[in-house]
Amino acid sequence: MINLVIDIGNTRTKLALFNQHDLMFSVPIEQLTVNHLQMLKNEHIQLDQAILSSVKPVDEELIRFLSQNFQLFIELDHHTPLPIENLYETPETLGKDRIAAAVGANELFPGQNILIIDAGTAITYDVVSEKNEFLGGNISLGLQMRFKALNQFTGKLPLINYSDEFQLIGRNTEEAIRAGVQNGILYEIERTIETFNRNYENLQIVMTGGDSIFFDKKLNYSIFVHFNLTLIGLNRILEHNAKKK
Repeated sequence: MINLVIDIGNTRTKLALFNQHDLMFSVPIEQLTVNHLQMLKNEHIQLDQAILSSVKPVDEELIRFLSQNFQLFIELDHHTPLPIENLYETPETLGKDRIAAAVGANELFPGQNILIIDAGTAITYDVVSEKNEFLGGNISLGLQMRFKALNQFTGKLPLINYSDEFQLIGRNTEEAIRAGVQNGILYEIERTIETFNRNYENLQIVMTGGDSIFFDKKLNYSIFVHFNLTLIGLNRILEHNAKKK
């Protein structure tokens, strides 16, 4: 049986097909339509299960198509049964991408303490315990958000983009912004890892998100980078619920 995973984020949508636990392919698209779903159904006869996670309202036509054309369809929310225990005190406010990434990390490293760093629009730090419990985490400003904040909340600072080339000390305003933002995030991530390492034994560090490629080689810690962590987690949630049917 083939699974369809749909992840609608703040800036893009990702579609993925899984043959049970094995990722067949994933693709980013600008805007998901019923035509996309119909094409997938036509090309893959065994496509019978689907899960959708979205951070924004979804077109009712898409929901209707998924509900009527799939044997099992799950629209992820805080009531959806999970393969790990969620100890977050306000599950209704927990980002779907955060819990999906946590489940994905647990799928890759079961029975381990894990720190998941998702470097996207925001930077999130979440912990899954060796007892397969989601403990919660922290939320911080992402890379682009920091550049935009300096531009929007000051009178004269320009809006700039990140670069792999940056100094310890900026010698002009552009360099100073880039050094402050990029070094600041690196210091933040490294100190966070250092602190969590002191509190959790044999901690596995997993990073995901669009900006993780920027941080990967610049951190002084061994980390495991996986760009499809959220998709893996969503598929695991779908499989977990399929077994309960």
